Amino acid sequence: MAVLATIGAIDTGAITLKRWGLMGSLTCPGGAEGCDKVLNSTWGSLFGQPLSLFGFLAYGAVVVMAVLPLVLRGEARTEMGQRSWWGLLLFSTGMAVFSLLLMGVMVFRIEAFCAFCVLSALLSLSLLVLAVVGGEWQDRGALIFRVVIVGVLVTLTGLVWAGSVDRPIAASRRGDPPPVTSVSTPETIALAEHLSATGARMYSAYWCPHCHDQKELFGAEASKKLDVVECAADGTNSRKDLCDTKAIQGFPTWEINGVLDSGVKPLGKLAELSGFQPGGGS
Repeated sequence: MAVLATIGAIDTGAITLKRWGLMGSLTCPGGAEGCDKVLNSTWGSLFGQPLSLFGFLAYGAVVVMAVLPLVLRGEARTEMGQRSWWGLLLFSTGMAVFSLLLMGVMVFRIEAFCAFCVLSALLSLSLLVLAVVGGEWQDRGALIFRVVIVGVLVTLTGLVWAGSVDRPIAASRRGDPPPVTSVSTPETIALAEHLSATGARMYSAYWCPHCHDQKELFGAEASKKLDVVECAADGTNSRKDLCDTKAIQGFPTWEINGVLDSGVKPLGKLAELSGFQPGGGS
């Protein structure tokens, strides 16, 4: 279990570092576009952090619980061993149930394939099987009761979370980004007009929450004045061929004065890069 959890920690840790911009592109079996679509979707974040971060913490907890009884001696080892088995069982139950929920979201809502996510789900299920088989469970009734309780709680919590994330997506047509709700100011409108007039572009994908965050900084009226290039193959007015030509690796990516720069940019930074001066000069 420690070995499998270590593999899971490496898997989710690499994804987290990639989402934080601390690691370069990852080679995703089955195609990078599918992985990007899943990992950068609105379901790919929780409390403003990559969902993979919480997976990494869960796998790390499993490693600790699996290894700790092996390094102790005497009565402490026996006592900790039994507690660790219960911890491993309940933790792996929650992880397996939540992973299956995420597989459902991936297949039926995001409609994409991510090999990293499938690997994590298989590891979680394997950990659950090993926990059930490996533990010396004298009270089978308590075993079943606790597994069912944890499974139900995780399922209900996961469904509520997935449904709350899904509402703004369902409100927009398939292939269209969620509507921008913030209010533009004269300054953000002027900046958007300047960016478009100077040939600046924002490469985006309709399912990308970070692209939506960037538009929210501009506001509803100003964001409509931006030159936004849709890179998702199934997005409305897709220009995927242009995105491929530009070798766009992440979203959003800005092209200003011929230079590509990925990530959400503060409006002040965009003004600086494009030579915009508030008040009319440029």
